[in-house]
Amino acid sequence: MSQRPPTIDPTAAQRWLARTPTVSPWLHDEVGRRMVERLGWIVAKPATWLSWHPALGGREAEALVTKLYPDAQRFRQLDLADAAKFAPETGANPWWSTKRWLAGDAAWPAQGAGMVWANMALHQASDPQALLAHWHSRLATDGFLMFSCLGPDTLKELRALYASLGWPAPSHEFTDMHDWGDMLVQAGFAEPVMDMERIELTFATPQRLLQELRELGRNLHVGRPTGLRGRGWLQRLHSALLSLAVPEHGGQLKLTFEIVYGHAYKPQPKLKVAPQTSISLNDMREHLQKRA
Repeated sequence: MSQRPPTIDPTAAQRWLARTPTVSPWLHDEVGRRMVERLGWIVAKPATWLSWHPALGGREAEALVTKLYPDAQRFRQLDLADAAKFAPETGANPWWSTKRWLAGDAAWPAQGAGMVWANMALHQASDPQALLAHWHSRLATDGFLMFSCLGPDTLKELRALYASLGWPAPSHEFTDMHDWGDMLVQAGFAEPVMDMERIELTFATPQRLLQELRELGRNLHVGRPTGLRGRGWLQRLHSALLSLAVPEHGGQLKLTFEIVYGHAYKPQPKLKVAPQTSISLNDMREHLQKRA
């Protein structure tokens, strides 16, 4: 795995994914709502689309996509933990029935998905290049990927605080949007479009700030402390977090979240040309019709 971000412990990442929360994080649903607005930039209307781990990506955001594409067939990439948390939805089949809950490759449309919707997922992947390649392989030709994730300015205040105290980093590193664009091209995607924004959240108390961070994820850094910390350390952390107070926000504690948005298409496959190449008439006709 590359030594650049995300510097994630793969085992820790998998354990966190298996503990998908019952209630989607507020920030994830808010980012998903903003990503739905960006779907207005895309002319193509997918006939099928796949929601990548919707309990983590945001149930409200997924509902907005469903409303935007009412005639499209929705598929879900679900772990068993996801399936149990979506049990209250109406339907004749129980949550454990394979007719309703499909995991792994079985969740994908047979002919490939017209869109993969992956909200706030990539920054938690220990091998994001492999995940991008997997999405590409399962998309239909001319289908597109729509994703969001955290960028490198996320938690910059908390990172600076931890560094000043000589503590290990409070989270793994996050990848820059330009690097995401490069990785999309390397995975075979075409016409990647990237943009970002910064969201500032304020909190009345250190306790409320830490609660929000626990809902969003965990510190997956390979160099994170492995032992349990005591009450004394927690009290010291609470005191240190008070330094994040900003007068312009009424003395509340501020944290910055950089949100990266991206979308890209799966292009028509290129014909392999050798010094002498034989192409059947049917293959040539099919290729030209797709380009028309």
